[in-house]
Amino acid sequence: MTDSKQNKGVSFMTLIRTLRINQWTKNAVVFAAFLFAFWDKTSGIYKDMGALKTAIPAALLFCIASSGIYILNDIRDIKADQSHPRKKHRPIASGLIPIPTAWVMCIILLTISITGSFAISLPFAGVITCYIILQFLYSLGLKNIALVDIFIIATGFVLRAIAGAVALDVIISPWLLLCTFLLALFLALCKRKHEKIVLSDLNGEQRESLEKYDERLLDQLIAIISAATIVSYAMYTLAPDTVIKFETSSLGFTIPFVAFGIFRYLDLVYRHEKGDRPEQILLTDIPTIINLLAYVSVVMLIFIFK
Repeated sequence: MTDSKQNKGVSFMTLIRTLRINQWTKNAVVFAAFLFAFWDKTSGIYKDMGALKTAIPAALLFCIASSGIYILNDIRDIKADQSHPRKKHRPIASGLIPIPTAWVMCIILLTISITGSFAISLPFAGVITCYIILQFLYSLGLKNIALVDIFIIATGFVLRAIAGAVALDVIISPWLLLCTFLLALFLALCKRKHEKIVLSDLNGEQRESLEKYDERLLDQLIAIISAATIVSYAMYTLAPDTVIKFETSSLGFTIPFVAFGIFRYLDLVYRHEKGDRPEQILLTDIPTIINLLAYVSVVMLIFIFK
């Protein structure tokens, strides 16, 4: 009886690992529209906590959809993952979950996410469907095209932000979408930089698109995008429309936290050879956590005492 229970436990935990729940933090972007519209006097959910009843299910559906896509990627990349120093331990790559079982999980998760999205709104269902189609195309071959792969990753984050807005029926600032796109592009480039360093000894076993990236080019692109991200955020916080919407010009005081976050991430990529797992850094890197909490605290103080 004891062995049977242990096997069931291992089987359950293996299924949970396959969902990559630790990467669900990426879907926090869905809440961006709520957080900013909540303090926007011109929005329909101004200081309305009841909007969370829509925002939370919307984010959860994106989590379910992303897990379905992760499984699809694991199925498609099984051979490459088996040669990867870390990914080879994933349940599908290691053989703990058979391919047919993985396909069933993938189909069920994607079906739940699309079906459930119609319960929120038709526009939201359209956005999450576009996200899934884009990720399908990415998994089926676009991820092997250098530069195209990182733009698709960044577009996926923009779709998350748009999804949060259409779910709540609020208007999201184009500046906020631009900042989201640039930040996602920055993280994707840093991930490629890390992979280029760590996987350089795998020869032909690494991803096709990674072979086409030049380290010097990645360095230049990272420098450009990191600067553009900080400047875009600064312009967003100081823009006249932002000041009018939030009735304060003090959001500019949050710019140093954004700059520090970018600099800290660059330090982790270049000096500590990290950067392949942004979600892990967000949950484990103490300076990053402190900076994020300080940013949120300052934003809240600005909105409350404006």
